[in-house]
Amino acid sequence: MSNKGRKKEIIEKFKEHPQDTGSASVQVALLTERINYLTEHLKRHKKDFHSRRGLLMLVGRRRRLLQYLKKKDPKKYDEVVKELNLRK
Repeated sequence: MSNKGRKKEIIEKFKEHPQDTGSASVQVALLTERINYLTEHLKRHKKDFHSRRGLLMLVGRRRRLLQYLKKKDPKKYDEVVKELNLRK
């Protein structure tokens, strides 16, 4: 994560109620931010295989959360996917 301010901004945008910091949609948004950061990092450092493994683990976690969200609340799933520009 780049900084605390960016993280707060993302939480504010995706939270479902005032005290929400850990709902599936918030987690997906935060994971997407970290995935984008790591992707840029790996473009510069092609041989950083430890970070590549971390990236793959984050992608898997986000995929599982999206499956859960799709099953539990399809409308929210569509909003999150559209907002984060996932699924071209």
